[in-house]
Amino acid sequence: MSEGRGTDVTDIYDYRAERDGKSPFHPPVRYQTLRDESPVSQVTMWDGSKVWFITRRNDVRAALADERLSADNRRPGFPLLSAGSETLTEDNPTFARMDPPEHTRQRAMVNADFTQRSSARWRPRIQQIVDRLVDDLLAKSPPADLVAELAEPLAAQVMCLILDIPYEKDLFLRVASTFADHYVGQDKLDGASDELTDVIVEVLEAKAANPGDDVLSRLITEQEANGALTRADIIGMARVLIVAGYEPAVHGVSLGLAALFFNPDQLALLREDPSLIAGGLGELLRYSTNFHTGLPRIAVGDTRIGGQEIKTGEAVLVYLPTANFDPQWYDDPDSLDMRRTHAGNVSFGHGLHRCLGQHVVKIQMEAVIETLLRRIPDLRLAVPLDQLPFQREAAVYGVSKLPVTW
Repeated sequence: MSEGRGTDVTDIYDYRAERDGKSPFHPPVRYQTLRDESPVSQVTMWDGSKVWFITRRNDVRAALADERLSADNRRPGFPLLSAGSETLTEDNPTFARMDPPEHTRQRAMVNADFTQRSSARWRPRIQQIVDRLVDDLLAKSPPADLVAELAEPLAAQVMCLILDIPYEKDLFLRVASTFADHYVGQDKLDGASDELTDVIVEVLEAKAANPGDDVLSRLITEQEANGALTRADIIGMARVLIVAGYEPAVHGVSLGLAALFFNPDQLALLREDPSLIAGGLGELLRYSTNFHTGLPRIAVGDTRIGGQEIKTGEAVLVYLPTANFDPQWYDDPDSLDMRRTHAGNVSFGHGLHRCLGQHVVKIQMEAVIETLLRRIPDLRLAVPLDQLPFQREAAVYGVSKLPVTW
C-alpha cells in the first residue's frame, strides 16, 4: 500500500490523543490537521498495520454508507483499535457486527421499537425517572455528581424500562464499563460477559413462559417461534441492546451537560428560552461527540472515498469527531451555538449501522436539561472547568464525574 500524505502528522494513531488545548470537546489538533490537509490518508495503528483514516464529514458519510466497507470484525485484516480490542472479537457476532443481508434482516426485527415515533411513547416514563432522580438530588445537600447520581441510573433504568428487565444498577456499572474499555483484559471481559449472559438467559426464560409487550418478548414469540432466530441469537441481540444502549446515553447526558457548563453563554440562552433545547440537541451532540475511537471497517470490494482508491482487503478507520468539526460544512465549528440550524452531525454514525437507540438518548438529554434548568436554576459546576475528569481510555468519550452545586 502506498503511503498517503500526512502520516507523519499522526505518527501512531491513538484515540486517546490529547484534545485541542482550547477545549476538551474539540478533536485532537493533529487529526484536524489531517482532515484539512489530507482527509483520506494512511496512518499506522498500534500493531504496525496501516489503515485509511477518513476525517472529513462528507467522506465519513460516504464511507459509512458504502456496503463495500464491512463492519464484520472476524474478517482478516480488520483493524483493531488497541491490543485490548482483540478480546472484543466475537465468534458469533450480533447484527452490530454483521453486513447485509443478515444485518438488514436482524436489525429489521428490532428497528420498529426504536424509531423516532416508537421512542416518543417512552417520553412520559423517562420524565418520571428524571423527576425522581432530581428529587433525590434536591433531598441531599450539595454538591452532587451528575454522572453517578443522574446520568448512570437514568440510562440504566430507561434501558430496563424499554426491555422490561429487572433494574440492577450495579450490574450495568460493572458490565457496561468493562465492555467499553479496550484495555480491560480477557479475564475481566470474560467475567462481565458471563455475568451479563446469565442475567439475559434468566430474563428470556421468564419471558418465554410469560411474554409481555416488549422487544425481547416479541423476538421470542415471533422470531424464535417461527425459526427465524435461535435463542442464542436473541441472547446476542439483547447483549447489544443493553450495552450499546447504556454507555451512549450516560455520556450523551453527562458530556452534553459538561459542554453547556463550558459554554455559559449557551447555558444562559437555554435558561432564558427553554424552547431551544429540543432544536439544539443536534448541535449539542455535534459539539460533544462521544464516539471518539473511530469506526473500523475492512474493504470487501474496491471502492473510492474522497478521491482515494481503497482496494479489497485494506483497512479503514472512520473518525467522527473531526467530521463534526469540519469547517467545510459548519460555520465556526469550534463554537457551540444552540441556535445553529444547519447541523447534520454524524454523532450517532451514518448509514446501515447508525445508532439504533439515538432517539431514546435524545429524549433523555432533553428531559434532563429541561428539568435541571427548571428545577435548579442556579445549578453550576462545583469545581473549576479544568478539573473535570475527562476519560479518554474508554470507547465512549465522556466525563467520569460531573460535580455540581446549587
